[in-house]
Amino acid sequence: MDKFLNKVGDFDYDSRNDIIFFKVKDREYSHSIELSSLVIDLDKEDFIVGLQIINASEIFQISKDILRGVNGFRLQARINEGVIQINLSFGTVSRNNKIEYKPIIFERVDENFPDSEMICVSK
Repeated sequence: MDKFLNKVGDFDYDSRNDIIFFKVKDREYSHSIELSSLVIDLDKEDFIVGLQIINASEIFQISKDILRGVNGFRLQARINEGVIQINLSFGTVSRNNKIEYKPIIFERVDENFPDSEMICVSK
C-alpha cells in the first residue's frame, strides 16, 4: 500500500436512517466518493478518513437493536487497484451474550484514486 493510516476513531449509528458512521480522529475531511451503499470520506492527501454505510442492518443482516448496542469496533478500509475492501469487526451484547461480528464489504471505485489503507479503532 502506498498510503496507510492507523488511527483511533469515532463510531455512531443512526438507527432511524440505518446509517453507520466511522471517522478517524485528527484528520480533516476534504471530499467524498459515493457508491451504492457507501460514502467514503477522504482528506486532501486522498487518505480514507471516514466511512458511512447506508442500510447497515440490511447489509450486515443484523437487527438495528444489535447495531445500537455496538460497544467497540475495528475498521480496516483499503483501496487497491480500483477496489475498496472494508473489513469491520465489532462487538455487542444480546441477551447477556457477547457477540462479535466481522462483516466484509467489496465495492469497485470508478474514480482514479491512489491505493491507500486506513485502520480505525475505538478507544
